[in-house]
Amino acid sequence: MAKEIERKFLVRNDGWRAKAETKSILRQGYIASMDDRSVRVRILDGKRARLTIKIGRSTVTRDEFEYEIPVSDAEELMQSTIGLVIEKTRYRVPHDNFVWEVDVFAGAHRGLVIAEVEMKSENDDPSRPAWLGREVTGDFRYSNQALATEFEYDQDALSHTA
Repeated sequence: MAKEIERKFLVRNDGWRAKAETKSILRQGYIASMDDRSVRVRILDGKRARLTIKIGRSTVTRDEFEYEIPVSDAEELMQSTIGLVIEKTRYRVPHDNFVWEVDVFAGAHRGLVIAEVEMKSENDDPSRPAWLGREVTGDFRYSNQALATEFEYDQDALSHTA
């Protein structure tokens, strides 16, 4: 079983863009959503698809099971999602031995930009690039699950518009 260990931050400015190495267009939706678990379907660049199950209440670490599925199955599952299908572009930005994933949201969440860093241990303390804003790790409103199913976050906290 894989563990997802990550921290999440709002993004303050575009300082990350010059260092971005790759980008992917993502569409994702939730087939099941509960307080301590979710089932997500994601399509990457229209070419690959994954089904992901996440379980756990921890703000930093959760169990994660992820499986490749046919894009045609993912498209069909997207028709059965709860709430919104999230649209975003994900950029991978290396910084001091860690890779930050910067998500620039489109659609209903246009203007929201969030950076996540995955860690090997909860004790990891990645250095924070200057373009990071307020930490929102553990703030459910900024989870993709909440953005898809509840649609509410603190728009006043956004200091950056993509």
